[in-house]
Amino acid sequence: MRVLIGYDDSPQADAALAFAVERFGGENLVALTVIDPVEAGYASGIGLPSTSEQWYDEARETARDELAAARDRAAEAGVELDTAVEVGRPARTIVTYAEEHDVDHVVLGSHGRSGVSRILLGSVAESVLRRSPVRVTVIR
Repeated sequence: MRVLIGYDDSPQADAALAFAVERFGGENLVALTVIDPVEAGYASGIGLPSTSEQWYDEARETARDELAAARDRAAEAGVELDTAVEVGRPARTIVTYAEEHDVDHVVLGSHGRSGVSRILLGSVAESVLRRSPVRVTVIR
């Protein structure tokens, strides 16, 4: 079984990771961080992300660091965790990743980080629940 964990280093994502490690530790686990281009902001009038390449490079580096820490936590429990970083709208990207990578189960936190991300990611869990072709577990 292949299990996808939506991961953004929030307390809820940490709870989702802990649940997946405990419940599915013997399975193929993948933690996915989605970089949302909406968070980059937009330069007025030109429709391009402000500081685009620099912003994306920093976001990817942060995501890799957070996923490395998640991989270490899983390893402490004796579980191997694969990781992935994708760019896109979070709910759509999670569902597409699940479809394209033969995922059998998705595990998500109920909300993501605080601020704008928390609002967006709260709706992400709901959207993934509605659109996912596979089982979804939402952890609060």
